[in-house]
Amino acid sequence: MPRTREALEQLERSTLAPWAQLSAESRGRAYREPPPDWRTEYQRDRDRVIHSRAFRRLEYKTQVFLNGTGDHLRTRLTHTMEVAAISRGISRALRLNEDLTEAIALAHDLGHAPFGHAGERVLNRLMKGHGGFEHNRHSLRIVEDIEEKYPRFHGLNLTWELREGLAKHYDPAHHPSRTSGFPAKCSSLEAQVANLADEISYYSHDLDDGLDAGLLSESQLEREVRTWRGAAREVRRTYGRLPDECRRYFIIRCITDLQVRDVVVTTEARIKDAGVATADQVRLHSRPLVQYSNDRRKLNLELRKFLYRNLYYNPGVQVPNERGVQMLEQLFRHFLARPGDMGGQARKRARRTGLHRAVCDYLAGMTDRYAILEHERLFG
Repeated sequence: MPRTREALEQLERSTLAPWAQLSAESRGRAYREPPPDWRTEYQRDRDRVIHSRAFRRLEYKTQVFLNGTGDHLRTRLTHTMEVAAISRGISRALRLNEDLTEAIALAHDLGHAPFGHAGERVLNRLMKGHGGFEHNRHSLRIVEDIEEKYPRFHGLNLTWELREGLAKHYDPAHHPSRTSGFPAKCSSLEAQVANLADEISYYSHDLDDGLDAGLLSESQLEREVRTWRGAAREVRRTYGRLPDECRRYFIIRCITDLQVRDVVVTTEARIKDAGVATADQVRLHSRPLVQYSNDRRKLNLELRKFLYRNLYYNPGVQVPNERGVQMLEQLFRHFLARPGDMGGQARKRARRTGLHRAVCDYLAGMTDRYAILEHERLFG
């Protein structure tokens, strides 16, 4: 017999922790729909995210290196998939709802502009006085309004819990909890896991990409980053001498494993100390419970500073992205002056949202390569 939604919901009740978010206890969707037959509500959310246009465009959006720079360098899509994998692993260890965590992870970067965080900064500057631009907020706007796939509503009509998970840096006055009447202080544990898995993922793959691009070196990492030094020592002790690519892979895998182990052990202890017994008690807690230990947080801060100093601000990363930023600024001013040059959907949106927001939405939805092609078309 195939498993029905009801059977899957019962499986959640019997296997998940008391503080996990059960799909049968979802606060629902903005627009009522018949429940799925063979999926839980969060599995439906996950599938809707995967089938969205915004998700497909992540393949051609910058993570750190300009999209197309190298075949093996991460894109925003591969980053998203790695976050989803780490999220599921942590959730499984803590007996949380893996489907909800995965859905949040898959949707968390839908709102990123082209050209990475540099693109986000320029759009925020250009939108000063018009609401600004922040990619987490824009992810929510995509799933609540911008995607148009269904006949009876704008957006993807995702569950309240997934939208809550996308609001990690959102203005508290506009957090989904404010429209539900529930005075949340934190998000679900599943949302907290996806948030921290995002950080674990980019620490690991940015090291890998930086080494692959020749902007970082193992000798420099050994000298300056204790996290790397400890992982490298463990790999040498376990495997001896390894070929370069294999050695780097195992060191970075070791770093990821150490991060995940630390989060699981620390979070388990914090949940016990907090005395929470339900998902809503987690939301009412004063601080997030999914955390690193103090020692791991200090090591990560050291690693983060190293990456900013040696990778993110490296001219090999900065210069191509800054060229992309200049293109975005020129395109923004051009479409403000000549909105007729935008696509038809963007022109229609301008009547609802105002011209500045419609231009910003249009540019934020572009992939790196489409923004470059549009710039060539309009400016030569």
